[in-house]
Amino acid sequence: MSKGNVIELAVGLIMATYFGAIVKSLVNDIIMPPVGKLIGGVDFASFKYVIQPAVEAEGIAEIAVRYGMFVNTIITFLIVAFSIFLVVRFYNKIKDKFEAEEEEAPATPTTPPKEELLLTEIRDILKKK
Repeated sequence: MSKGNVIELAVGLIMATYFGAIVKSLVNDIIMPPVGKLIGGVDFASFKYVIQPAVEAEGIAEIAVRYGMFVNTIITFLIVAFSIFLVVRFYNKIKDKFEAEEEEAPATPTTPPKEELLLTEIRDILKKK
């Protein structure tokens, strides 16, 4: 793995970490409140199916399937996946553009290494003898 790829990977990881937090806030604080308002003014994240209610006198906690939180998580995932898709697509277009420009550029003549020049001279001298 080249040094450039490691740096790209590190930057991507850091950006993804903070981008995930932003998207989570977007879903929980911006998208889901209007959805909750549309379905009766409730907090969508509080939707759950109670399997066993809590009994505070006995210290038994509630057991519930929190499907509202699950739906929030799915929406968050879809937004993150779509955003990553767009970023990768944009990155690949730019990368392809630069690669095409490199292919179009005329190849500059390279000077052979000193060892090769020296060996060529020795060969030419031996041919003359």
